[in-house]
Amino acid sequence: MSNVKPIRLALLGAGIFAREAHLPALRALGDTYEIAAVYSYKRSSADKLLDILPQPVEVYEDLDALLARDDIDAVDAVLPIHVLPSAVERALAAGKHVISEKPAAPSLEAGRDLLAFYERHVGPVWMVAENWRYEPAFIRAAEIVAAGEIGEPVACHWAMYIDMTPNNQYYWTAWRRSGVFSGGFLLDGGVHHVAAMRLILGEIKDVCAVDALQRSDLPPADTLSAALRFERGTVGVYHVTYAVGAPWAQPFRIAGTKGALTVWPGGIEIATGGDPQHVDLPAVRGVEAELAAFAAAVRDGQPHDNTPHQGMQDVAVIEAMLSASETGQRIAPERFVTG
Repeated sequence: MSNVKPIRLALLGAGIFAREAHLPALRALGDTYEIAAVYSYKRSSADKLLDILPQPVEVYEDLDALLARDDIDAVDAVLPIHVLPSAVERALAAGKHVISEKPAAPSLEAGRDLLAFYERHVGPVWMVAENWRYEPAFIRAAEIVAAGEIGEPVACHWAMYIDMTPNNQYYWTAWRRSGVFSGGFLLDGGVHHVAAMRLILGEIKDVCAVDALQRSDLPPADTLSAALRFERGTVGVYHVTYAVGAPWAQPFRIAGTKGALTVWPGGIEIATGGDPQHVDLPAVRGVEAELAAFAAAVRDGQPHDNTPHQGMQDVAVIEAMLSASETGQRIAPERFVTG
């Protein structure tokens, strides 16, 4: 058994993703973390989480009271998008290390302010929980491209048809359908897709796009088609709708000068002549991997892949697509990541 003390962690938020993704990942990491408190603005959600915690903890409805505890080392913020910036600021100001769910902020304006605040509070770690940047399939795809196994990527295509109906549990998280933040599901899910594309192919130079609201219950828009130009010269299409579903596989496809690559969470196929070859990979475990990286950053100052600037670059690409649709112009995303 390790002699290193567990990181005493407060869970901020007790909703679906906290219960079904973060808590199992925290428990899988053994004694890396000890859940010491829970904050939730909905007591019913907190009670569901308490039922599956390994030990009793105190539940807070006052975030500042929780943050005042000097025995809390870090917080894991799994909160609605529009309230995340305030929670992150307050936790950093209290000297707590923070891992906060994606997106890094609900808008570029809020993200700029939050980054400026973070840079004034040197000391605590702040990591954005973008689990797709830690998924083995996307990491392996990035390695394949970097090694030149498919030559220089020429074109890419990602089309997703995600049926966001009452049969989907995330439909019932009212804040996602409230229209209180730009993009709605296009931002909430889109930052995952952008993170994966940027990881594999590098930075996106500019975009043009159209969006639409096909269903009135998914404001402010539920469908987006964008043409992308990457800095390396690759051109591509990103299409996503939450208005309707489709039964086919929806992987990210890349065609290069020496072959082609198909990747999705949990799998890869590569073709460099002859039939495509399947690449065996570990099970999907991005949330666990990012929480392990957060622990290493807190304890040892180890660098991690989910910096706030990376998270804001994902947001910047989505916001550029939405702006391009509104203006009818090609838009270059604001740059938060250099090099």
